[in-house]
Amino acid sequence: MVRECKAQGCHVILITEEEREHEPWPREAIHDFFMMPDLSDTQAVMNGVSYLARDRAIDVIIALDDYDVEMAATLREHLRLSGMGSTLVRYFRDKLAMRGQAAAGGVRVPGFTGIFNYDKLREFMANTPPPWVLKPRAEAGAVGIRKLNEPEELWRALDELGDLRSYHLLEDFVPGDIYHVDSITYGGEVKFAIVHKYGRPPLSVSHDGGVFSTRTLPRDGDEAKELLAINANLLKALQMKDGVTHAEFIRGHADGQLYFLEIGARVGGANIAETVEFASGINLWQEWARVELARARNEDYNPPADKGGYAGIIICLAKQKRADLSGYQDPEVVWRLEKDYHAGLIIASQDPTRIENLLNDYTDRFGQDFLAVGPKETKIRTFSN
Repeated sequence: MVRECKAQGCHVILITEEEREHEPWPREAIHDFFMMPDLSDTQAVMNGVSYLARDRAIDVIIALDDYDVEMAATLREHLRLSGMGSTLVRYFRDKLAMRGQAAAGGVRVPGFTGIFNYDKLREFMANTPPPWVLKPRAEAGAVGIRKLNEPEELWRALDELGDLRSYHLLEDFVPGDIYHVDSITYGGEVKFAIVHKYGRPPLSVSHDGGVFSTRTLPRDGDEAKELLAINANLLKALQMKDGVTHAEFIRGHADGQLYFLEIGARVGGANIAETVEFASGINLWQEWARVELARARNEDYNPPADKGGYAGIIICLAKQKRADLSGYQDPEVVWRLEKDYHAGLIIASQDPTRIENLLNDYTDRFGQDFLAVGPKETKIRTFSN
């Protein structure tokens, strides 16, 4: 992202938090590097960026993290810049808003309700058999999600949450297989999309520990085609115009139907971008920069040709500070994760069956060779912190 902006002649200003100063930023592509104590402090960030704008012509603002998407929208509104504003961004950050908008657009979603009126909560629980899931509206992924089996568990949880209860939603728990569709949209048209299927559901990995994996689905299969069609309808319902998205769907075990779970207006985490690139040849970070600059310059945009391959990634927390992956020497291994107390690799092939078989084998081996279980994240964010 940053390197592409620099390559296209932009003056790049990076603003990050002080605790992230020493991360491996591409400093050769950054003209101005600024740090702040807390990027969730809206007023402080607005003041700081407005100060910078006095002698710098700021034309484009891009969030590099899911938690900064709202801040970027607020800054665009404040500086009157084009791009996703504060109202639209709620469809890509607020799990309650995105469900309501998706359902209104004809996209199937699990049953859900906001945490506002207690009579409506009782009605929902009476009409929707347990289990349910209590989800933070502003969190990413599986952070802060609780699975509940009876009404008393909900009331206790709401008592614990106090004033944070309205920043949650209650949803029907739908067991099933989970997929993600990663897309590039420009001018309201989906220019690129690719479908992957997770191994274990991310919620299970987050809560119970285990090995995370995902793999490209067969390109011409009915399942991939169905998900691509639903994803296109979803992006239309959510009014996505320009940008990249990471959307997740679940196929219920009970009824075989696909349901929309959540979407982010950003590149998927857990090195999914690298997986997509090894499968397709398309770098989502780089293309996100190209989309943003094309929009700002009122230019046409088209992504590179999709090479049509397949890839899969496997990652877990490791007991060792540096996981020894030397025993994984299949020719399909194209990338290895270099991160303390983690083990991970990406495999690529033109054969989706080979990817699936290798991931199944590696999942068992990772469990024996590396797997450790870490603490859960418990801090819950609202829409202002």
